[in-house]
Amino acid sequence: MELGGAYLLLCLFSLLTLVTTESPTPKVKKVANAKKEAVSPKMFEELKSQLDSLAQEVALLKERQALQTVCLQGTKVHLKCFLAVAQARPFHEASEDCISRGGTLGTPGSAADNEALLDYVRRSLRADAEVWLGLSDLAAEGAWVDPAGGAATFRNWETELTAQPDGGPAENCAALAAASGGRWFDRRCRDPLPYTCQFAIV
Repeated sequence: MELGGAYLLLCLFSLLTLVTTESPTPKVKKVANAKKEAVSPKMFEELKSQLDSLAQEVALLKERQALQTVCLQGTKVHLKCFLAVAQARPFHEASEDCISRGGTLGTPGSAADNEALLDYVRRSLRADAEVWLGLSDLAAEGAWVDPAGGAATFRNWETELTAQPDGGPAENCAALAAASGGRWFDRRCRDPLPYTCQFAIV
């Protein structure tokens, strides 16, 4: 009797092993092949494109959130935000700092921009502060360009007392002087000045 039970268990174990090691039935193979065919290269490319699009949207949202933080700390003017930096640095270091923050040195594009920037500088730094602007004629003397390399579309040089820009090849970077009502002066680029970073509102 005990031998018959052991024999029966051995038969069941052998049958179970046989069932689990057999290859899938043709029906199972067909389902597996159908699943493989369902994920075509075209579908894979579409999914990849959707993932790339979502990644871009997330990056844009992060950028907007960072920009909102900047605008809250600084001031919003038309389609720009300005953020004052009190630490005095040479022009190139100030420019690099603004770029690392995702902006450029402040560059007023109109009289209204210049007035708003002047007001902000007086409130956030000092009433007589002088700050770097994102304008220089480093590439060609007298050809003042913005941070993107385009010709300056707006100019507010001091002309009543000193006929700016008057420094020639020694002074190739522009600064806004709050003490002169927001008029611009050319300065030596290595001079340390505070500055404002400018961010375009997306």
